Amino acid sequence: MRFSNLDRKNIVSKLKKEPFDVLVIGGGITGAGIAVDAATRGMNIALLEMQDFAAGTSSRSTKLVHGGLRYLKQFEVKMVAEVGKERAIVYENGPHVTTPEWMLLPFHKGGTFGSFSTSIGLRVYDFLAGVKRSERRKMFSAAETLVKEPLVKKEGLKGGGHYVEYRTDDARLTIEVMKQAVEKGATALNYSKVKNLVYTNGIVSGVVVEDLLTGEEYEVHAKKVVNATGPWVDGIREMDDSKKGKTLKLSKGVHIVIDQSRFPLKQAIYFDTPDGRMVFAIPREGKTYVGTTDTFYNEDPINPGMTEEDRSYLLKAIQYMFPDVKVTEKDVESSWAGVRPLIHEEGKAPSEISRKDEIWESDSKLITIAGGKLTGYRKMAETIVDLLAEKFAKEDGLSFPGCQTKNLPISGGDVGGSAGLDSFVEKQLEEGMKAGFAKEEAQRLAYQYGSNAPIVFQLASKHKNEADQYGLPLELFAQLIYGIQYEAAATPIDFFHRRTGAILFDIHLVHNFKENVIKFMTDQFSWNEQQIEAFTLELEGALNEAEIPVK
Repeated sequence: MRFSNLDRKNIVSKLKKEPFDVLVIGGGITGAGIAVDAATRGMNIALLEMQDFAAGTSSRSTKLVHGGLRYLKQFEVKMVAEVGKERAIVYENGPHVTTPEWMLLPFHKGGTFGSFSTSIGLRVYDFLAGVKRSERRKMFSAAETLVKEPLVKKEGLKGGGHYVEYRTDDARLTIEVMKQAVEKGATALNYSKVKNLVYTNGIVSGVVVEDLLTGEEYEVHAKKVVNATGPWVDGIREMDDSKKGKTLKLSKGVHIVIDQSRFPLKQAIYFDTPDGRMVFAIPREGKTYVGTTDTFYNEDPINPGMTEEDRSYLLKAIQYMFPDVKVTEKDVESSWAGVRPLIHEEGKAPSEISRKDEIWESDSKLITIAGGKLTGYRKMAETIVDLLAEKFAKEDGLSFPGCQTKNLPISGGDVGGSAGLDSFVEKQLEEGMKAGFAKEEAQRLAYQYGSNAPIVFQLASKHKNEADQYGLPLELFAQLIYGIQYEAAATPIDFFHRRTGAILFDIHLVHNFKENVIKFMTDQFSWNEQQIEAFTLELEGALNEAEIPVK
């Protein structure tokens, strides 16, 4: 099913006219998860996002669907158990955007972890998270640890624990969940900013929304309104005059990206720093990325950016654990920064605050969900939609079935689960090569788009001449036309950041083809000079932010 801003007028028309059961404000992973769950149960649901889908926290994480090993340190046993089990569900329902990644946890003399505590901790983790036999932890000697990753600090090395996390593309995961919601009947639109809430007899019954692409203002009405805006939830609660009791505390996390030629890491590492925090170093697509920082943040969450202090902290962490890697600030190729919405707990440092999610309901019946983690998005959505179903039953006599999402593949995930992905990709290669791709390109695209790959190949085959006309490599062009027609990409930064991740992991590609992409999008969307200038400046700003990141 097409999901495109080329159809924006029709989507806006539907949003204006239709009385919805549920309106979700926020198009990150939490909002997308709620939209899928509600739509699959038969609720008529709309979702509005003021930026692009996943543009907030959901594209700025460490890009791991991880089981929260570090929460064992805080004795959050229930959370580790739940998140660990959810991790496996996320993987099975979307194996094209989630990949098992063996993680090495080295331990040194005098460090936070020792041989015994690591072994016990990982064993408890395996048990709580229901880890399958083939992925259970292994313990290594110092020599075995160095075989796995020779760059690890040798001085005082006592050994390492080896366990599985899951690497993901957080933005693509969110987009695939959002596409699934739309396939199941949800109405979703990005660049739609909620300006005010609408009330009927003191009960919230809709919103006033500004279309940020056209400037138009209109109202959307629904029986129930859910505030799932992540770092912005308190802003919506202020509109509702219900920001009372618990509030959000934002914590900033920064990651830096270094080319493998300068930091040739071959094994993902999770390590403790001298200040007792834990940091990830992960190889990906010819790069190594390192993160994250964890500092309180009180400014605008839209564009947090990296300070000199942030960069220095991560470079020092690299120097501490990988002393033979002589990286400097000049080696930082790109970076990203995001904010985590945490539930405020007095007197606690950012890394000590619980990542648990919480739900509030105001006097006006506005439902707010805050906190939580990427990995637990499906379970959070289930909790919210159970609550909505209960309210509809009590207030309107409406009956909705229970949660349907546990074994429901997300968009692109219909490949026979994780075990079926490789053979699915193998079967797609011939079609991809017929469409004009080299075997490696066809394989990359099939892994990236999963069961949507045939549509990508058809589009490439049908529009091959346009790729030549716009001077775009066929692989990039296929991603671009699919992103516009099926993934609601509306601007160049949507495409280069959240549909492909190129601005983070292949910044040279963005420089080489940005004008060509802007020209193609201009012709697709009939942009005027003012719009071309605005979108070009936005892309240049994002490139500068990524490359010259220090504020």
